[in-house]
Amino acid sequence: MTRITLDMYQTMAVAVAALYLGQFIKRRAAFLEKFCIPVPVIGGTVFSVLSCILYMAGIVEIVFTDTLKDVCMVFFFTTVGFHADLRLLKTGGRVLVKMIVLVAVIAFSQNALSVGLAVLMRQSPLVGMCAGSVAILGGHGTSAAFAPLLEARGMSGAFTFCTASATFGLIAGSLIGGPIANSLIVKKDLIKTAKENPRSRDEKKEKQGQLVSYARAAFQLAVAAGIGTALTGLLSRTGMVFPQYIGPMLVGCAIGNIGSFTGKRECFTREIEDISSIMLELFLGMALISLKIWQLFALALPLTVLLAAQTLFMVLFARFIVFPFLGKDYDAAVMTSGVCGFGMGATPNALSNMQAVTFRRPPSYTAFLVIPIMGGMFLDIINSFTVLLFLNLI
Repeated sequence: MTRITLDMYQTMAVAVAALYLGQFIKRRAAFLEKFCIPVPVIGGTVFSVLSCILYMAGIVEIVFTDTLKDVCMVFFFTTVGFHADLRLLKTGGRVLVKMIVLVAVIAFSQNALSVGLAVLMRQSPLVGMCAGSVAILGGHGTSAAFAPLLEARGMSGAFTFCTASATFGLIAGSLIGGPIANSLIVKKDLIKTAKENPRSRDEKKEKQGQLVSYARAAFQLAVAAGIGTALTGLLSRTGMVFPQYIGPMLVGCAIGNIGSFTGKRECFTREIEDISSIMLELFLGMALISLKIWQLFALALPLTVLLAAQTLFMVLFARFIVFPFLGKDYDAAVMTSGVCGFGMGATPNALSNMQAVTFRRPPSYTAFLVIPIMGGMFLDIINSFTVLLFLNLI
């Protein structure tokens, strides 16, 4: 079979083509707009299905280069840091504590559900672990980290099963988050509970009528990303594992809040929001076109049942536990879509869900503050301890 490797420029070009395709399809499919399905998910899934058909037919395997995908991810999370106005922590701090509790419950429940069902189907509990929080909550990174441990415990092919489960979760989490949040917002008329960002209010007074300056905003993001990646390297020396974007996000938060409180640095909120949207769409476009859907075909029937159960659990948990627990308001609905995103996929999927929900609606600054912090600093820690607990119990 022919193997075609696309360099980083060609990969980005295909991702942009996928985004255009996603926009084209979404404009013509009313239900996709109605249920807030993200554009990158639509176009990226179409391209990944096409790639899968070519691979399964033995015609060609398309391999994408991840370099620019990682760059876009870092810049996106840097913009998230700039948006994080610490004045919102008056309410966001309490929400973050609630989110930590929710993630702990999700991690425990996913493992208990998958291991319990595996035992009922007379399968090894380790099969259940492959469809538990290792892959569903942890995504591809945690799957790669824990697969050798599962294989050492006797689970042959653990890496393949975990990766396939993570791929399924990535798609499912992107498909269920938007519809759940959209139905809550519409049925309960939650728009009236949306909150305004204090920094945006200050900026409107200072910058009304002035020309926007995207170049200066981009320069600030570049500086924050450069310093932040160095900070991530220093944090990693403690022996703990941190995602690459955590340093840039923290540095962006520091620069944004120092400038906002002192008034010595212009806050290019609108420009950074626009750059943020571009970086997120490019990142997700490149991530989703490279999905290896054929890995799902390796799933045995028991694992398929486990993944279907995980999806049903997340839908019910998000609708009836997450939303009420977070406050039953607009921010809670947006964060519910985010919980579906990282609860079955990854933090970028959570942010993509929230962006789709808030498109043509008021922004949710609390959601975009809490979800990245949760996903970047606490999720993997909580999940890792939960997985280790179950591995020692089974």
